[in-house]
Amino acid sequence: MNVADIMTTPVFSVGPDASISAVIRLMVDKRLSGIPVVDADLHVLGVLTEGDLLRRAETGTAKEKGKWWELFLGPGRSASDYVHTHSRRVSDLMSLEPISVAETTPLSEAIGLMESKRIKRLPVLRHGALVGILSRSDLVRALGERLAAATKDADTSDLGIETALRAALAKEPWFISTSITITVADSVVTFDGVIYDDRSRTALRVAAQNTPGVKSVVNNVVWVDPTTATVINERVV
Repeated sequence: MNVADIMTTPVFSVGPDASISAVIRLMVDKRLSGIPVVDADLHVLGVLTEGDLLRRAETGTAKEKGKWWELFLGPGRSASDYVHTHSRRVSDLMSLEPISVAETTPLSEAIGLMESKRIKRLPVLRHGALVGILSRSDLVRALGERLAAATKDADTSDLGIETALRAALAKEPWFISTSITITVADSVVTFDGVIYDDRSRTALRVAAQNTPGVKSVVNNVVWVDPTTATVINERVV
């Protein structure tokens, strides 16, 4: 799956000379936590986010004036702080050089960027021009759609459930098929056998619950210490 498959488009954007009053109205009306700033060719210049508007003179949240010793470093820093807390033009407040992705970027790669850079949204570009935006809400929406699609037209007979569950478990390295017996009756999945790490018990339950048609799960597996062959925890339902 690529970014283009789930990104929001068309995307709201503003120019660098826009007033923050107008942008705030847009953000509030459209429930946006951030908005790209673009030039006439839709090249992204920056992003204005809610975080850029937290420290403002109007709300009394501007940072305190610098300590006396900071004066020896020159007035530049305090002047910059003044601009950020008093300017009403987007270009003075926006975060510069935002991280962006192409519409063909794999979704897993885009999520990795969001995690590593701790950002909530990514402008999406086509030949350098803005065509969409990928946000965490897009990912949540896509997840919901995939969960709904997974149950549509699924074979929920006992045989269908068992076949689907075995196929899913066969892909997992923690699952040892020779030590676990799976039975399905009246849409109830029962596991019997031996596990060598108690975390596998929870993983088995999750795999079963993720299979369309399953009503409940019974875990009769026994946890055995592989080094001593000691039964640590017997039947747990």
